[in-house]
Amino acid sequence: MRKVAFIPLIVLVFFTGFILGQNTDKEEDKYFYLKLFSKVLKIVEREYVEEVPIKKLIYGAIDGMVSSLDPFSDFFPPEQYKEFMQETEGEFGGIGIEITMEKGRPIVVAPIEGTPAWKAGLRPGDVIIAIDGQDTFNMSLMEVVKKIRGKPGTKVKLTILRKGVDKPIEVVITRARIKVPSVKFTNYKGIGYIKISQFTSGTARSLERAMEDLEEQGVYGFIIDLRNNPGGLLTEAVDVADLFVPKGKLIVYTKGRRGELHRYFAEREPLTHNLPVVLLVNKGSASASEIVAGALQDYKLATLVGEKTFGKASVQNIIPLDDGSAIKLTIAYYYTPKGRLIHKKGITPDIIVKMDQKTWDELFKRIRQLRFEGHTEKVILLPEIDVQLRKAIEILQRREELKKTG
Repeated sequence: MRKVAFIPLIVLVFFTGFILGQNTDKEEDKYFYLKLFSKVLKIVEREYVEEVPIKKLIYGAIDGMVSSLDPFSDFFPPEQYKEFMQETEGEFGGIGIEITMEKGRPIVVAPIEGTPAWKAGLRPGDVIIAIDGQDTFNMSLMEVVKKIRGKPGTKVKLTILRKGVDKPIEVVITRARIKVPSVKFTNYKGIGYIKISQFTSGTARSLERAMEDLEEQGVYGFIIDLRNNPGGLLTEAVDVADLFVPKGKLIVYTKGRRGELHRYFAEREPLTHNLPVVLLVNKGSASASEIVAGALQDYKLATLVGEKTFGKASVQNIIPLDDGSAIKLTIAYYYTPKGRLIHKKGITPDIIVKMDQKTWDELFKRIRQLRFEGHTEKVILLPEIDVQLRKAIEILQRREELKKTG
């Protein structure tokens, strides 16, 4: 059975920790700083102007300690832990965005396609500077999430800074219960197009069904779209890659603090049956998306088209605590089959095709317009606007022509 690890939301919180202020293994230093922590706790309890529940003080200390480790470790109080686990199952409340924290501000990694955030026009890289008029500077990720979420049908106002726009933009979004199918597909002129929006429980099985359906329709190639896919479950990423990587081949491996290795191998024969594959990626493709992209690129099983990916190669485990809370702790880095560590570097596509913000805006505007006009297709493709998709189609069409001409 494959080991479960999570590669979800990304958070960076600036915190001066007194427990981990010295990086040392000496027992006497550990005891010194534990005594220091205990002393500060007693001072706060005794001298602070108002009485503070001990639970609040300890939770705050745990949150600061874990968040100070790296941008991806975090602490979840009980209620937030429940919400987090709902997200990994693909159903949760809110507006449908994945965010990171950078320089004390929440930044959109990617809006999830079809959600209120996507429909409202939020884009990767948008900096959220206020929520309902409240400045977000130095908020924790959980504070941001809590303020954005709310009862379905209610509204939240986000003030954002967008690259290339001089003034802040105010966007009012109606919250909804978010249930996102992670896989959508269509047959586009003999090409099987599959969009994977995130890696949640069941994504690999949904992808397998989509590929089988498209092969029955006689497609001559696949386009797998991982653009703006912020990641999800490591096990799902491995299972998705398993549909392409030959049986017995290494898909990804992780290395922990003590050098321990966990290797994940393909357990089945590829489902593509030698059909060519083009993988679409961009700066919103992160973590689990990069596991799949890295494996397929290393083995030359797909042509990567688009822009450099986000660059997140750390693995987090969820560790439940006795009171229903939990910590999300970075336990390892993952490496591609050829040993590449793409953390903070990203994956460079085989063919770079850039899409500026104006083109993305035009694309999403046109899709929303078609939806409004009554187009009910699960997937609407507009290669006349989407230059990355157009390039992927051209690659597969050219290969098919060469195949026919011998």
